[in-house]
Amino acid sequence: MISRKPLNRRSLWFERLMAITATINLGLVLFDLSYIPWRDFYLRNFPSLTRLYDPIKGIQPHRETEAYLAAVNTISQQVSQTGLQSKLVESQLDSLRRLSSEIIDTNPFAVADKSGTLEKIKNRMRDHTGERSAKKAFASFWSQTNLQQKGWNQEIEFFNSFIKPLIATNYYRAIGENGEFIDRFFLIDLPFTLIFGMELLAGSFLIKRRHPEFSWLEAFIWHWYNILLIIPFWRILRVIPVIIRLDKAKIINFQSIRTQIHRGIVSNFAEELTEIIVVRVINQIQGSVERGELTKWLLQKESIRPYIDINNVNEVEAISTILIQTIIYQVLPKIQPEITAILRHNIDGALNQSPVYKNLQSLPGVSVVQSQISEQLASQIATNLYNAIVSAVSDPVSANLSSQLINRFTDTLGAEMQKKHVIKEVQTLLSDFLEEVKLNYVQRLSQEDIQQVLEQTRNMKVQVVVHNASKRNR
Repeated sequence: MISRKPLNRRSLWFERLMAITATINLGLVLFDLSYIPWRDFYLRNFPSLTRLYDPIKGIQPHRETEAYLAAVNTISQQVSQTGLQSKLVESQLDSLRRLSSEIIDTNPFAVADKSGTLEKIKNRMRDHTGERSAKKAFASFWSQTNLQQKGWNQEIEFFNSFIKPLIATNYYRAIGENGEFIDRFFLIDLPFTLIFGMELLAGSFLIKRRHPEFSWLEAFIWHWYNILLIIPFWRILRVIPVIIRLDKAKIINFQSIRTQIHRGIVSNFAEELTEIIVVRVINQIQGSVERGELTKWLLQKESIRPYIDINNVNEVEAISTILIQTIIYQVLPKIQPEITAILRHNIDGALNQSPVYKNLQSLPGVSVVQSQISEQLASQIATNLYNAIVSAVSDPVSANLSSQLINRFTDTLGAEMQKKHVIKEVQTLLSDFLEEVKLNYVQRLSQEDIQQVLEQTRNMKVQVVVHNASKRNR
């Protein structure tokens, strides 16, 4: 794996500039994705923004709802000029009642997927007039009788406050020749795409020049996350390169977030992986036991699979020889005083249990002689035993006899076990034991607190770093 060099000052400022540019682009992408669902919010609070951005999304005022609101404005102006009782106002109210009925029948809100808004308008009008039918509610509301009884100003205030804002949210969105809604966001996104595309090509060229062994494809995907900045679909995925670039530019430190993500991934998979690995190992051992491979290996018979020897050395025999020589020539001489003390203690115990010696203890000087005899006897036994062991190891004849004894013991044990059909019973017991281990302990192992294991691993790494730092300081 090729390590990335730390950024120099010039490269760091370039990375920061590009990271900020990518963040701005991501902000525009998120705003574009939110515009249609949140257009009502933008319309209420930022009407100038909607006038500017509606053409980008192909949004136009809906002719039916706009005509309805225009008719209401015309009546309001006419009432202020001629009063509510004029025939012209009556004619306009009749037209408004007809438009209300047509809106309920045709549902112009459906194109913008705002049928719920129409239902809200109908419910508010029903509640206000007390009519169960929405058409009758609008007809009653826009009648001269109702407007006179309740007052024009009061009724038109209700309409402007609770009905008009809902009608104003409706719109018509044009459809292109491809059958999809018109969306011109690519015109805003194109300059950013060109910038990131040129950066990606330049970066790939530099990587190819530094590492000629790379193919152009490998150089291109070296900074794979930047590819997400130039594809015209799935733009929400641009959050990935933005986070990476902000961290790389040292604008925001996402180390803790990365750690939590890694720990979360490990936590999710460690339990299953642990269980799978342990179960597979146990299954392999069970298979070897059931096929007799383990028993044949223990009895040093030829196994079913040929054994691969890489150095023509019997490692078990070599290790045994090293251990025996270390014990005899290094360990036993150092612990000989302790061995002598144990032997002396046992000799004293044997003498104290003897009836004859108990009678002699009353004589003067016997206890001193007994102590000297025990010391000499224990020391002599320990020395003779050690010399016998050393002689047995160093003597070729003794070594050969010991080897013959071990081989004879192994052959006899194997023959007797096969003769009395013990192998099959041992294999069955071993297989059952491994199955019990799998059922009783593997689940407990997989349920171990993974977070605790990860914390222990992290502490271990910290200790290693501290230890290495202290060594360098020395």
